Amino acid sequence: MKTDFILAITQLAAERNLPKEVVFSAVEAALVSAFKKDDLGAQHNISVKINPASGDVKVYTLKTVVEKPTDLYKEISLVEAQKVKKDVKLGETIPIESTQFHAGRIAAQTAKQVVLQRLREAEREFIFGEYVDREGDIVSGIVQRVEPRQAIIDLGKAEGVLPSAEQMRTERYRVGQRLKLYLLEVNRTNKGPRLILSRSHPNLVRRLFELEVPEISNGIVEIKAVAREAGFRSKVAVAAQQEGIDPVGSCVGLRGVRIQNVVNELGGERIDVIQWHAHPKVFIANALSPAQVVSVEIDEAEKSAVVVVPDGQLSLAIGKEGQNARLAAKLTGWKVDIKSASVAEAERKTMVKEAPPAAVAEEPEKVKEEVSQVKERVAARAKAAAPPVTEAVEVSEAAPQIEGAVAVPQKIEEEIEAIPYEPPPEVEVPAEKPQIRFAEDIFAPKAAKPDIKKKDKKKKSFKEDKLESGKVKRARKHRTFEIEELDEDLGE
Repeated sequence: MKTDFILAITQLAAERNLPKEVVFSAVEAALVSAFKKDDLGAQHNISVKINPASGDVKVYTLKTVVEKPTDLYKEISLVEAQKVKKDVKLGETIPIESTQFHAGRIAAQTAKQVVLQRLREAEREFIFGEYVDREGDIVSGIVQRVEPRQAIIDLGKAEGVLPSAEQMRTERYRVGQRLKLYLLEVNRTNKGPRLILSRSHPNLVRRLFELEVPEISNGIVEIKAVAREAGFRSKVAVAAQQEGIDPVGSCVGLRGVRIQNVVNELGGERIDVIQWHAHPKVFIANALSPAQVVSVEIDEAEKSAVVVVPDGQLSLAIGKEGQNARLAAKLTGWKVDIKSASVAEAERKTMVKEAPPAAVAEEPEKVKEEVSQVKERVAARAKAAAPPVTEAVEVSEAAPQIEGAVAVPQKIEEEIEAIPYEPPPEVEVPAEKPQIRFAEDIFAPKAAKPDIKKKDKKKKSFKEDKLESGKVKRARKHRTFEIEELDEDLGE
């Protein structure tokens, strides 16, 4: 049957989250300090042992075995020691049970203080030993309080500190909020272990993928590199360790379930999972995803790369405020310079114009052969044509040169066929026929010429057109009557 003493120790161990052995050791040390408060106990080398099963407390004095003891409190003769232990030897220290020690009121208070102190020290050591092995891993905690420069996180057995430098700028923490954090450091201090936590470390993304993707935890898929701007965007490079495994698809999951869990845990942070490649050119091109890449030129000495992208993809490759380019540089470890295709082409043409023409130095005979062929073709055309007229045409050195070739100052005889000038035939213009004039043209009053300049003449209405046509008819009748009278007069 357990005594009250054993029950008290068991309860104390449960409250402090400590093993029973640690609590028993603290109580034994406290009893030793209590017994040494007595004058008799101060002269002895005392040790205390507690039976874990029954709770019995036994006090021992430690004495050294000698031939003739000079200090009876700390030494014992060989004959007396052999009564306790038969195979004892000289110089050995043996425990001898004693019942003459009693603890008074002051000794009991001292024992209580020693027990509490030893329990605090044991608790700190236990916490340090437990969390020092988990450094670099993910821990789960609840926000206990928020201070101006840090947040205190309750981890269950201990408290962690989340400094402002390790916080995400896009997050606002509240009391009672549950978070997953990266255990950055475990330090030993006078007040106990100090646990430094982080929410902005790149390895937080790595550990979250290890929790969500079984292929990563099993070693089938490996995370090669992680680049992160906490709260905004991250890039993760993955590679498969077995053939037939799609590393990107494994991390994304069916319908994006796996990566969406990671994104939700990071407060909506955008994550790009790309394929890792051993060749730097391919890896750099993949790192600039989702932008398309035309070409990549690398300088291994400077560890820099010049990437050419289509004109429409330049802003996508650079990203908002250069974010995509910065993350690609962090992920690959190369200095990346991004150019559009038009700018790269213009620079290439400029370099070609400034550079000496290599074609002339390498193939001078070819140029001479082409010139001779041209001469032969011109001579053949000159013989076929008749009558030939020869002109000397000189190729000027100042004439525009073709790229990759050199203008050779040669006189090429080009024959041009002369065509005699013939004046155009004269065309006879017939004389104007006499026009027949009618009586209406002779006697009719001259109509007013229309004003050509007045283009915007007002359109007449129907009534005005009808009235004008009536007047014209009456005028015609009147002229006809006058002509008839004139004919009668002439006839007479």
